[in-house]
Amino acid sequence: MLSLTAMTIAFFVFSSVLKQTLIPLFTTTKKVEHINAGSLHDRLPVNQGQIEMDRLSLSINEMLERLEKAFKAETEAKEQMRRFVADASHELRTPLTSIHGFLEVLLRGASSNPEQLNAALKSMYGESKRLRKLIQDLLLLAQLDQLPPFRKECCFVDELILDMKPQLMLLAGNRKVLFDFPSPLPSDINKDQFKQVVLNLFSNAVQHTNPTRGVIQVIGKVNEKELSLTIQDNGHGIPQEHLAHLFERFYKADASRSRAYGGAGLGLAISASIIELHGGKIRVKSKLNVGTAFEIVLPLT
Repeated sequence: MLSLTAMTIAFFVFSSVLKQTLIPLFTTTKKVEHINAGSLHDRLPVNQGQIEMDRLSLSINEMLERLEKAFKAETEAKEQMRRFVADASHELRTPLTSIHGFLEVLLRGASSNPEQLNAALKSMYGESKRLRKLIQDLLLLAQLDQLPPFRKECCFVDELILDMKPQLMLLAGNRKVLFDFPSPLPSDINKDQFKQVVLNLFSNAVQHTNPTRGVIQVIGKVNEKELSLTIQDNGHGIPQEHLAHLFERFYKADASRSRAYGGAGLGLAISASIIELHGGKIRVKSKLNVGTAFEIVLPLT
C-alpha cells in the first residue's frame, strides 16, 4: 500500500502530465489546476460523453478520495499527539511543582522544625507515588500501542475474580459488594493484564460511590458466543456528554475527584486497550443519581 507522501507525489505528477497532454482539451482543465492539498474535496466531472475520459476522471477521483482521507487521518493523528503531549506535560508538571515547592520550604529553614519536616516529607512522598504511577501508566500505554504479542491462557474469569475478592473488599471499605456468577465464564486471557482491568474498573466504582451507602455489583453472564462481565455501582453517575470520551487518554469527567484520588485519566484508556488486545470491548452506561455500569465483553474459549 502506497504511503501518503508517495500517493501525493504520484497524483500531482500524473495531473501535471495530463494538463500538458489530454486534459487541456476538456472542461476539466480548471478543476485539475484548482486541486491541491487544500482542496482535495473537489472532483473531476465524469459525464463528459467520452468513455475514456470519464474512466480517467473516475480513477483520478478515487485517488483524490484516498488522498483526502489520508490527509484527514494524518491531521487528526497530529492533533491527538499534540493534545497527548500537552496533557502529559501538565500531569507531570503538577507533582514536580509540588515537590519543588516543598523542597524550597525545607531549604528556607523548615527542616529544623520536626512537625513541618514530617508534613513536607509526607506530601512529597505522596506526590512522588503519583508521579511514579503516571510514568508507569504512560510506559504501559506505549507498550500497548505497539500491539505486543499477548500470552493468554484458558481460564475461568469468574474464578479469577473470586480469587481477587479479598483485595476488592479491601478497596471497597464499608461499601457493599455483590458477586453474581450464575454460570462459568471461560475465556482465553492474560491473567495479569485482565486483573489490572478489573482493578481499574472496580477502583473507579469505589471513587464514585458513597463510602457507607455505596453498592458495587460484579455480574457475569454468558451466551453462545461471548461472555460479559459488568461492574456496576449506585453512585452519582456520569453526565451523558462525557460518556463518549471516557476512554480517551487524560480525559477526566470529574477533575477534582481524579485529583483527590491521584488519577490522571489513564485508567480507562489502559483498560480499553487491554480488552481490545483480547479481542473484546468495553461499554459504559450511566444515569445521573442512579449509577454507572462498565461492561466487558470477551469471546468465549
